[in-house]
Amino acid sequence: MKVTDIKDPEYFHKVVDCQYACPAHTPVPEYIRLIAAGRYTEAYMINWESNVFPGVLGRTCDRPCEPACRRGRVEEEPVAICRLKRVAADNKDEVKHLMPQGPFTPNGKKIALIGGGPASLTVARDLAPLGYELHLFCEQKLGGGMMRSQIPSFRLPDTVLNEEVNYILDMGIHTHFNKFVGSLKEVVDGGYDAIFVGTGAPRGRDLPNLPGRKEGAANIHIGIEWLASVAFEHTSKIGKKVIVLGGGNTAMDCCRTSRRVGGEDVKVLVRSPFAEMKASPWEKEDAQHEDIPILDNHVPLSFVVEDGKLKGMMFEKVHPVYDENGKRQLLPTGEADVFIEADDVLLAIGQENSFPWIERDLGLEFDKWNMPVVDETTFQSTLKNVFFGGDSAFGPKNVITAVAHGHHAAVSIDLFCHEKNIMERPNPMTNLVSAKMGIHEWSYDSPVTIDLRFIVPQADKKLTLADRKKEVELGFDLETAFKEAQRCLNCDVQTVFTESRCIECDACMDVSPTNCITFTPNEEEDALRQHLLMPALNKTQDLYVSMDLPTGRVMVKDEDVCLHCGLCAERCPTSAWDMQKFLYNTTKAGK
Repeated sequence: MKVTDIKDPEYFHKVVDCQYACPAHTPVPEYIRLIAAGRYTEAYMINWESNVFPGVLGRTCDRPCEPACRRGRVEEEPVAICRLKRVAADNKDEVKHLMPQGPFTPNGKKIALIGGGPASLTVARDLAPLGYELHLFCEQKLGGGMMRSQIPSFRLPDTVLNEEVNYILDMGIHTHFNKFVGSLKEVVDGGYDAIFVGTGAPRGRDLPNLPGRKEGAANIHIGIEWLASVAFEHTSKIGKKVIVLGGGNTAMDCCRTSRRVGGEDVKVLVRSPFAEMKASPWEKEDAQHEDIPILDNHVPLSFVVEDGKLKGMMFEKVHPVYDENGKRQLLPTGEADVFIEADDVLLAIGQENSFPWIERDLGLEFDKWNMPVVDETTFQSTLKNVFFGGDSAFGPKNVITAVAHGHHAAVSIDLFCHEKNIMERPNPMTNLVSAKMGIHEWSYDSPVTIDLRFIVPQADKKLTLADRKKEVELGFDLETAFKEAQRCLNCDVQTVFTESRCIECDACMDVSPTNCITFTPNEEEDALRQHLLMPALNKTQDLYVSMDLPTGRVMVKDEDVCLHCGLCAERCPTSAWDMQKFLYNTTKAGK
């Protein structure tokens, strides 16, 4: 194998599994160490630099970082990365003075931001300090987009959302709330140097052809529209018996909200098996904790309406059958159809993009799914000064993905407005610094704790079900937060090997608790992976291969199983191994 180029910023980035999995590439171990040290404000700002909404995401993130967490390879549960983010947000000091302070020197460029959600707000946050005149258009009365309209207050209090949205709006953004943009052509003709579309996926899917849909329409609601009506207090009640159709996080929000506005007998019905529902495991757990049954393998057949009034729904019971390629079919079980009573039905069966306001003669191409054709790197459309991000770019995802899109789009807009090649992306900022403080001392806690994941406490169910706005999760107290933070394996503190110092004593190989280091003759990758002390079977993670050593062998380290414990560096008699902190900050506009 070729010698590993550790100067490539993506090499060690990939080793920091949690950060690599995060769409916004938040430096997770860095802020967790700061939390363990009680430096909550600094931990918050590390988050704010990359994910923009630490308090929001510390409560609502889909947590793509956690399945990637290295702790999950040695224990059942990963580090509670998301909930530690909330610790930083809840315990920070005043931070506004640490953020860019306007007024900023104008650069003569004017940008329109359509939609007030996380993607548009991220673009605004990145471009405002560079002197852009930013105009944000939003049909809602306040900023936040789907974070405000679709995430219930018992998960995300208004105070938290308002604070973090206002950090951005207070940078001098020109806001046009209660303003629905009905024509992209009007915006294009409005003299803007660039336009960013972050309007989300605002249309919930319906079942228009299911028998009884029209007759029962008064009591059949589109889930995301109903959640928005509750959030903006246009709706304050629902029938006692409620059916929620769907298996995603929106369905979980619908059923839990229903329990708080009058629903006494609330059921979730989903076509798929329970284990294959799209909802996050913790979202399903929270719904069940609130006495909401989830009935899987039920396919809706019809709405039952009698004398013009909805009575319930009929369902066919199915079971999954998989072919040799793992493709699933839902086949009838042969059991009798099931009738379930309902006063109201909420449809949470998916969301779609809707662009009736974009004229089709502007030069902006749409694909066969009626989605705009958008470059996945630059987020530029075929109309060169129009950019997309968030759900409006590639379909429904989540808040952290929208933030990542916003960062990328802001880079593109800045390059475009300065007539530079937007395909030539600036490099991320990286840093690699020794963590050595003495012969066997490091500037981080290197012992690997054996604590299992700590549980986030919740408020009393009787109180939370009686008050739609009362937050359910209470967050970690500081003592528990410290213990949870200590579970982090510091995957960003890298093992850096210096060949010229190595005497090939093999001491590091002997002391490694996971047999991740091997001194061996070099071979092609497939053979080399098999001939290590512990065969390296996970090809998604790289091997760290040194230059040839005096004996003709090479040092090979399997990055997949290294615990970053530092024992190799402590044991090495010549300091050929060093533990070096690696910081990776994604590229921002103007950087």
